[in-house]
Amino acid sequence: MEKSSLKLVKILQKAGFETYLAGGCVRDMLLKKDPLDYDIATSAKPDEIEKLLDKTIPIGKKFGVILATENNHHFQIATFRSDSGYSDGRRPNAVTFTNAEEDAKRRDFTVNGLFYDPLTKKIYDYVEGQKDLEAHLIRFIGDPHQRILEDHLRILRAIRFKNTLHFQYHPDTYQALTKHANLANKVSGERMRDELNKMLYSEYALDALEDLLETGVLEEILPEVYAMKGVAQPYEYHHEGDVWEHAKRTLDSVSKYASLNLRWAAFLHDVGKPETFKLKERIRFDHHAETSAKMAKQILRRLKFQNRDLQHILWLIEHHMMLPELLKMPLGRQRHWFLLPHFKDLLALFEADISGTDPARYELYTKLLELYTETLKRIPKIPKPLLSGHEIMDILELKPGEKIGKIAQQLREKQLTHELNTKKQAKKWLTQLGATTSSS
Repeated sequence: MEKSSLKLVKILQKAGFETYLAGGCVRDMLLKKDPLDYDIATSAKPDEIEKLLDKTIPIGKKFGVILATENNHHFQIATFRSDSGYSDGRRPNAVTFTNAEEDAKRRDFTVNGLFYDPLTKKIYDYVEGQKDLEAHLIRFIGDPHQRILEDHLRILRAIRFKNTLHFQYHPDTYQALTKHANLANKVSGERMRDELNKMLYSEYALDALEDLLETGVLEEILPEVYAMKGVAQPYEYHHEGDVWEHAKRTLDSVSKYASLNLRWAAFLHDVGKPETFKLKERIRFDHHAETSAKMAKQILRRLKFQNRDLQHILWLIEHHMMLPELLKMPLGRQRHWFLLPHFKDLLALFEADISGTDPARYELYTKLLELYTETLKRIPKIPKPLLSGHEIMDILELKPGEKIGKIAQQLREKQLTHELNTKKQAKKWLTQLGATTSSS
């Protein structure tokens, strides 16, 4: 990707245009990190960029942004510009094409306002970004209040960058974040989700969550999560503290390789506890798993999660309390659960939930893991059903309905315990079942 970006810079510079790598890729290079992408800033106008490059897409042409493709990599190429007016708190009302210095000054943070010429290997720093990189500071360029009012997403970006980079806030930046925290809830669900995803994937996710809480942003964007703070848990089972502390510890306990869906499930698995809090013989949260799933559904829908991911996360949350029941189930039913597509994640969530609890008791998890591993050895892949639903209906001469589903489940469990191994055996069992049902 770096070589492809260099090629594009060369083409634009050869045509006489001032052209640099810009923003995050320059920051990452100076921090000795591999950039995830390479953005380019240039004095060339959008029409001129399109004429010079073979493959372009005018993704934001009226704002001076063209997407270029080179060697199957995508690069945003933006004309140097200054912005005027942000009436929607997101996009400029108008842009004026200008020079590199003015372009740097309209960006969000000093560490993102750097330019680099890969041909001369020269840094262009108009905003003291290198100084803040050395000091490990996140600082808004210019007036921090104005930067936030221009684009409310910058509140979340500040918290994200501070924690993913493991930096600190400049005092003026921090004060602006706390003052304008209420504006964070005006950010669209998609943009909010993307920032939160990056925070949860960070090595310092817990620090980011604490910053969201401390600045007042959490209460604005995730009030259901904010409500977990200060909700007591039964001390005999939870020495670690309140529900908020437990949620953080559970999230922190998932593997660094865990998917975003598993991370969200770990973070939200007890979000229903504040609503179900009862003090009886002890503190109780009856049916909190189901309540948590319902509340998580509202949160994830607000954040515009794709339905596939939403259903995955909700399934994990809804079933995170049922694993102890597995040991009481018949072998066939037990194996049915073990072979479900997301059971491995459910087991990982169960382990993280235990790890996020003080005292942590792993005996049940260890037993389930042994049974799960043994099942996968015996049944390495999910077997094809011996009979389809239509075949069951034909043999029993029944119409579609709940009864067919129950019979199909019985058949499935007998197949998983190897009581029935062939289609012929399944048909015989089904015929006998039909005769028994008819006689009764």
